[in-house]
Amino acid sequence: MLSGGIGGARFLLGLRELGHEVTVIGNTGDDLTILGLRICPDLDTVMYTLGGGISAERGWGREAESFRVREELTGYAESITSAADLVPSWFGLGDLDLATHLLRAEWLRRGVPLSEVTERLCERWRPGVRLLPATDSPVETHVDLVDGRRVHFQEWWVRLQAEVAATGFEVVGASSSAPAPGVVEALNDADLIVLPPSNPVVSVGVILAVPGIATAVRNAAAPVIGLSPIVGGAPVRGMADACLSAIGVPTSAAAVAHHYGSRSAGGLIDGWLVDEADAEAVAAVTGGGIRCLAVPLMMTDLAATAAMASAAIGLADEVRR
Repeated sequence: MLSGGIGGARFLLGLRELGHEVTVIGNTGDDLTILGLRICPDLDTVMYTLGGGISAERGWGREAESFRVREELTGYAESITSAADLVPSWFGLGDLDLATHLLRAEWLRRGVPLSEVTERLCERWRPGVRLLPATDSPVETHVDLVDGRRVHFQEWWVRLQAEVAATGFEVVGASSSAPAPGVVEALNDADLIVLPPSNPVVSVGVILAVPGIATAVRNAAAPVIGLSPIVGGAPVRGMADACLSAIGVPTSAAAVAHHYGSRSAGGLIDGWLVDEADAEAVAAVTGGGIRCLAVPLMMTDLAATAAMASAAIGLADEVRR
């Protein structure tokens, strides 16, 4: 599975219930460096969610978190001009979460690749899946804004709440990156490849921007099944509509399917699940060469999420036939 953060992690809870061996290729385009610490929001969200440590209320960061270090840093930033540029007060690093970032930063400083660092961190959390970063190389998604600024994706998403329109995205460092060890092999060996209801532009799209990954998906022997992150013309969570608008894709279940494209025509997917609220999209998606079914796609509880995962596996079986 190619996964972003919150949506992908919650879908994985249901997929894991079905008892399959799962490899997760995680988005690293949201990564950023703060005060010398390399923060990997999507990898950590998957790890914490599946390991039982995620904040259920926020969907990111640790449960029972405190923010005393952030408050102290903000105090310095408000008092010392030269400290203000170092402390992005809009990005909430929790005290417990800092332990993960401190360990990651030290291992990276010692030359340990991100894929191995992630494996080491998972030794504590035991997520029940194999979690791989898309690449060991540092990549970051930057956003071009309508007012002429270019900012890191996290600043646009968290501080600006995507309220300033984006005109485009650049995955900085992607062109010189390579898939992390095990990524292409996992795609080649898979019985099924899933594109979950993660953001198609800045989560799944960034993973596919790493040279070699999109090719491996297109050439894989396994069916490729996607689940729509758009239900009833709106994102289930987050601001994926702002991302889609920036690249000229309408916010609809059918439009996202066409954005990925049919593998039979050089695209990426064989099958697509839409919510029952978007049942009228089935004909349009099928007309584009992608097998499509309408099923419930709201992750209201673990049973509903497992049913979504089961529907994806069932659709893959239809594609095989």
